[in-house]
Amino acid sequence: MNPEILEMLRKKSQPKSWEKLNNRFKADILDYIDGEPVYKFHSFLTDSLEVNAHSISVTVQPCSSYIPYHQHNYAEMMIPLLGSCCTIDANGRRIALDQEDIMIMGKDETHSVEELDAGVIVVNIALRNTAFPANDLNFMLDAGMNQSVSGLLFSLLSGDRDFGAKYCVFKTGHDRKIISLIYDVIDEYYNGDVHSNQIIHFDLLGIFARLIRHAYKEADSFEGGGRGEDGRNILKMLLYIEKNYADITLNGMAKKFGFNPNYLSSYLKKRTGLTFIQLVHLQRINVAAGYLADTSVSVDQIAAKVGYENPSYFYKVFKKNMRCLPNEYRKRMHDSQS
Repeated sequence: MNPEILEMLRKKSQPKSWEKLNNRFKADILDYIDGEPVYKFHSFLTDSLEVNAHSISVTVQPCSSYIPYHQHNYAEMMIPLLGSCCTIDANGRRIALDQEDIMIMGKDETHSVEELDAGVIVVNIALRNTAFPANDLNFMLDAGMNQSVSGLLFSLLSGDRDFGAKYCVFKTGHDRKIISLIYDVIDEYYNGDVHSNQIIHFDLLGIFARLIRHAYKEADSFEGGGRGEDGRNILKMLLYIEKNYADITLNGMAKKFGFNPNYLSSYLKKRTGLTFIQLVHLQRINVAAGYLADTSVSVDQIAAKVGYENPSYFYKVFKKNMRCLPNEYRKRMHDSQS
């Protein structure tokens, strides 16, 4: 917590009238929910209600102010730095954020925000698709572990709809390094200096990487909103597979989640398009690929480490997933790095 920055933000969080905001936004009405209009936001506004053309924008949410249902054509991070807040999705579901939680809302997702109590400070960081070149976000997909969380985060930030993500919520647990980076982004944005844009850019990438790490270590700290209402359950299951891939069994996982094994198998297939064993193979092969690229450990040892007692079977599964044999993959990776 940075008292100096919080005081600056408090001064910027004074109530604002929606009519005045909308005169600046010039938002279109897309639809109605229970008689309430749903607006489409196309631009960023600064705290002083000027249009901001930059790819990254930081603003403070006004307290005691009406915020209607809306969509925007950019991704947005919502972070309550002091106190708590609540977002409402298109189905009327309340998504509560505690102090220093981080919510990332995808573009074109309908939501509203409940009026903030006086003294609550919530920062919004808006991110256009142009905020990060694709190469900057590729680390989220290249990682051999934690693909469910990193894939959803990539989807939200890049605008790639294939992952089906609507939003994700990270319970940071007041992680000192994550919160420090957030305050640094705010400081650089409002008190700009030489290379502030570059520092903000790298701070945000650091935040994303640390959020992925935090979610991997603390499965309950992450909630993903996918196309169904059970996004949280499926994410927990995928994280469980990612952590226990080497010795996981369907019966063991079913017992962990209180499901019948046959029901769990059908549930995973319906929600992900992949069977339980396909999900396990995918995780094992991704991890094995990392070992092949980054170590000189023998293929047989790698096979055993990721959960394959029979090296021949490992070769077969690896080729099916990667379109080449393990030694060929290792050579290709080493050649690309030389």
